[in-house]
Amino acid sequence: MEKGGDKLPAEIAVENFKYSEKNEQLVKKSFWSKTRKFAGKIPFTKDAVAMYYCAIDAKTPLWAKGIAFGALAYFISPIDAIPDALIGLGLTDDAAIIAAGVRAIAGQVTEEHRQKSEEFFEKE
Repeated sequence: MEKGGDKLPAEIAVENFKYSEKNEQLVKKSFWSKTRKFAGKIPFTKDAVAMYYCAIDAKTPLWAKGIAFGALAYFISPIDAIPDALIGLGLTDDAAIIAAGVRAIAGQVTEEHRQKSEEFFEKE
């Protein structure tokens, strides 16, 4: 979503995410614990799970992995622009980053990734 032809800050941020082994390791280590904590409580968790499956897919290009792991690392990081503990506001920055990340790699998130996300939520 653009305002007056300018990109929103979250869109600019995710476009600058490059592949980072550090982000990949953080996401692989901590993604599921944070996701289970918020599953069903926030609307963007299905997108985040689909993005996770896209990020770990061997067929996903490195540039898309960089965006996905960067956005997901932001989501699970305890340090972000608005602390998650602030009820009502704490996850708005996370939601913006996840939404911008999903848009940035939309062509890479496949039906298989979305299906795996659905299956995760059916189990919860």
